[in-house]
Amino acid sequence: MEPKRIREAAELREAAELVLPWLPPADLAAAATACKLFNTIATAITTRRSADAARGLERYPIPFSNPIDSQPYSYFLYSRSAILRSPSSQPWGGTAGAPLSDPSSFSDLASVAIGSGSGCQCRVCDPDGCPCWITDSDSGAGMGLLRECGFGCGCGSDCGNRATQLGVRIRVKVVKDPKKGWGLHADQFVKKGSFICEYAGEYLTTEEARKRQKSYDELARSKMKFSPAVIVVREHLPSGKACLRVNIDATKVGNVARFINHSCDGGNLIAVLVRNSGSMLPRLCFFAAIDLMQDQELTFSYGDVTRVKVDAFPCFCGTDACLGVLPSEET
Repeated sequence: MEPKRIREAAELREAAELVLPWLPPADLAAAATACKLFNTIATAITTRRSADAARGLERYPIPFSNPIDSQPYSYFLYSRSAILRSPSSQPWGGTAGAPLSDPSSFSDLASVAIGSGSGCQCRVCDPDGCPCWITDSDSGAGMGLLRECGFGCGCGSDCGNRATQLGVRIRVKVVKDPKKGWGLHADQFVKKGSFICEYAGEYLTTEEARKRQKSYDELARSKMKFSPAVIVVREHLPSGKACLRVNIDATKVGNVARFINHSCDGGNLIAVLVRNSGSMLPRLCFFAAIDLMQDQELTFSYGDVTRVKVDAFPCFCGTDACLGVLPSEET
């Protein structure tokens, strides 16, 4: 091959390896049909995507496992924490290299911070001396409430009061079930009380959340493979006279918590609202309610079913307590 053609081929490969990881599955599949080179690169991208849902942003890779059909992975944009504004696109499956950001940084939480002036000045935080370290058994939302150090605090990332801020610190995997679809499973033994993950996604206004949920429900009924992931949390304020509603949408952008399925018996995870000093909004985090065995599916209750809708989505949790339908905002 002539030097010019060799150089052009190398430049084409370099460009393809830079551009193709940005493509969603349908566009990636279309690009793969263009030529043998694109097909080879697209195949490698698909393999890397299947090997790590977290895009290198978590401590350990989070692989997909599908014994059911040929779908290699579920496509979404990754964020380690709840955010105010969603990225429009994000590379995934490129050649090995540095992760998109430092997994030990607090940058994911920056969008919800009030300012850097609020927080403790501890160098070493402990439950007895740090004003940020508060644990309540019940937030009024049927779940626990924790308060952790935040951006304005003097402590660092190794502070013991930042347990939920370093992303997923255990090995998990995403496994497909013939009825429930994708689900999150432990990939190691997990001790009771261990932090699992945050429910990451987009913070929405109530108006936007209701608008999206209506659209998602219509899509879910017309497309069996579409799985919306909007969660609504209501936190009653100390006065008991007001309720803070937090809407988080992990349908398009989120982390592996979007794969945690509902269980009518309450599941094996505990949902906890976590407030970081200096931040406006609480974060929803999950902890192990029991010792979890390797390969065990991780589940929690999406809420109570108080009224069954005619067009409610079916529940396949398989527990003795199963009510047959999933909770929804209207139930």
